[in-house]
Amino acid sequence: MTQPLFTSELDLLETLVPLPGTSLVEAGCGAAALARELLDRHRTAELVGLEVDDRQLDKNLQQPAERLRFERAGAQDIPFADASFDGALMLKSLHHVPMDLMDAALTELARVLRPGGWLYVSEPVFAGDLNELIRLFNDEQIVRTAAQAALDRAIASERWSSEADLHFETPVHFTSFEDFEQRMMRPTFADHGIDDAMIERVRAKYQPHQRADGASFTRPMHVRLLRKAG
Repeated sequence: MTQPLFTSELDLLETLVPLPGTSLVEAGCGAAALARELLDRHRTAELVGLEVDDRQLDKNLQQPAERLRFERAGAQDIPFADASFDGALMLKSLHHVPMDLMDAALTELARVLRPGGWLYVSEPVFAGDLNELIRLFNDEQIVRTAAQAALDRAIASERWSSEADLHFETPVHFTSFEDFEQRMMRPTFADHGIDDAMIERVRAKYQPHQRADGASFTRPMHVRLLRKAG
């Protein structure tokens, strides 16, 4: 079944939760692209981005923005008091939390949210042409399955209730294989052990997707919106 396509995931988020005037935290914010877009659209919102990758954190700190601040912290150990935020975001980041800390991360996010606060978790689905390329050097099936299981356990604990469970697709474009290699094979937060043989293996599978203007994919995504009890 064809899923709805969102060029900006913020368009989807806005249909699920109110954002004006909110205090938000994003765990595993990466380059904070959606956070910056959100704050640009919603001038009364504020957001704290948590990141454990020192190189990415340094880049973020060199690009300050109003109502946006950054902290070096993981989702399992958030340096804020109880009930500090209205909402929380995890965008393609829960599966990067060590599997034995996923439950702790979701418990910690509940702690820093106000009663009735929401948690928006967006995770890539282990399917599709782009996934088939990435799994050649970074097979995430186990950790993505673990992330969904951790969400199931969080809801079963009655600490959270489930408010939405839906799927969508988002476009991903690469100008060239070199662009793909830099963005997907050599991220700042992970070492995939890339060697020349792996480069050529992935290039051969990538090349049929390349057109004059680059290679375009759609990435299937799974969103779950949880609400803190109370």
